Amino acid sequence: MIKWGIGSSGTPADSYYEVRSDCTDDVPKSKFKIKAGKTLSVRKWQAAFSTDGCLDIASVLSRIQKGGVHPTVRGEVWEFLLGCFDPRSTFDEREEIRQIRRLQYARWKEDCREMDSHVGSGKVITAPLITEDGRPIKDPLVLLEATSSENTSDGTSTSSTNGNEIDESASRITDKLIIDWKLTLHQIGLDVLRTDRTMVFYENKENLSKLWDILAVYAWIDKDVGYCQGMSDLCSPMIVLLKDEADAFWCFEKLMRRLRGNFKCTDQSVGVANQLQYLASIIQVLDPKLHDHLEILGGGDYLFAFRMFMVLFRREVSFGDSLYLWEMMWALEYDPDIFFAACEDASAHKSKVSKSKLRGVRHFGKWDKDKDKENSKNGSEDTDGPVPISVFMVASVLKEKREKLLQEARGLDDLIRILNDVNGNLDAKKACAGALKLHKKYLKKVQTKKP
Repeated sequence: MIKWGIGSSGTPADSYYEVRSDCTDDVPKSKFKIKAGKTLSVRKWQAAFSTDGCLDIASVLSRIQKGGVHPTVRGEVWEFLLGCFDPRSTFDEREEIRQIRRLQYARWKEDCREMDSHVGSGKVITAPLITEDGRPIKDPLVLLEATSSENTSDGTSTSSTNGNEIDESASRITDKLIIDWKLTLHQIGLDVLRTDRTMVFYENKENLSKLWDILAVYAWIDKDVGYCQGMSDLCSPMIVLLKDEADAFWCFEKLMRRLRGNFKCTDQSVGVANQLQYLASIIQVLDPKLHDHLEILGGGDYLFAFRMFMVLFRREVSFGDSLYLWEMMWALEYDPDIFFAACEDASAHKSKVSKSKLRGVRHFGKWDKDKDKENSKNGSEDTDGPVPISVFMVASVLKEKREKLLQEARGLDDLIRILNDVNGNLDAKKACAGALKLHKKYLKKVQTKKP
């Protein structure tokens, strides 16, 4: 473990997330450096709490915006950034909430286990368990049994030769909700085995099964969305940062509250349609020439940015840099009411919080403040909340590639090829800075256009 101090100033973020020796040449290199005096350190994090446990969130947000979070306290910090806990709560209050949530997760997991015994078994399912009409499949393909002996540690299949044989002796399931859920379990397994596979962390089968279990439970409790590809990329960091499976689940659940709309697709539209429309409008205002060129190429719908929004730049930066990027965005977008938004019974406690304290926190969550200005100037009714900073980050990527796009792109294939060059090469810190500059420039242009 690398010690924090002068000697670790400038340490690459990925130093804490070990890559398998056979994959070191295949993963993006970290560009973000952990720097003493800028990064939120263990000491600064601990000093931000009062004696009873109330957190000075404003000072924490300010520090994160300067240099991210030190990996050794990242999990704890994220629980506040994502709204798992109210910063004004005490140590005892948070522990009570934590225990309640762990029990709730255990109940949900047990409900899922009763519907399918593979949940909580330490196994990762990679073949269908059931037919679409509810008939169980005998001996589905099961990989990587975390509870098995060493002779299966190489990850070889333990499936039988009749992996797709219908089990006529088993009762047919008629509940469509259960059928739909069980139909997703093998897809979750396939995605789990592909997620962050270069990391030493996932050589431990228990960590793989944790990821599968969390996604399986979430798919059951959020029936409107269920499971979609990309969710494993969003959930994986939670498993890495938080040892307790239930705590990791709740962080993922809070993140999905922000992003679940991205995964709600219909025959007419994709889930990220609003963000794609925002992006189109922003580029049209900031760079009409580039926007017109993209339309000529057939990219005026901006669907080429789909993946960036879905998995929050996981493909464009290294693992460690993606965590830095996320916490930077969350610190900028932080809403002091984020905890209460998810608590139906919090109104009594919320009423005790002074408005002056909330205003002080809003000062550091710069993104909402600027958006409020934009709304007041445009006279708009912002029913969907602020335009996410991720939209301006994609805009900054396009700005970075502007000249190449204008000069070399003669079709959609060229457009995709040029933007694929960003994969693994995006500078997270530079992208954040670029997004803030573009946001400021966009607000000025919108203001001057207003009659």
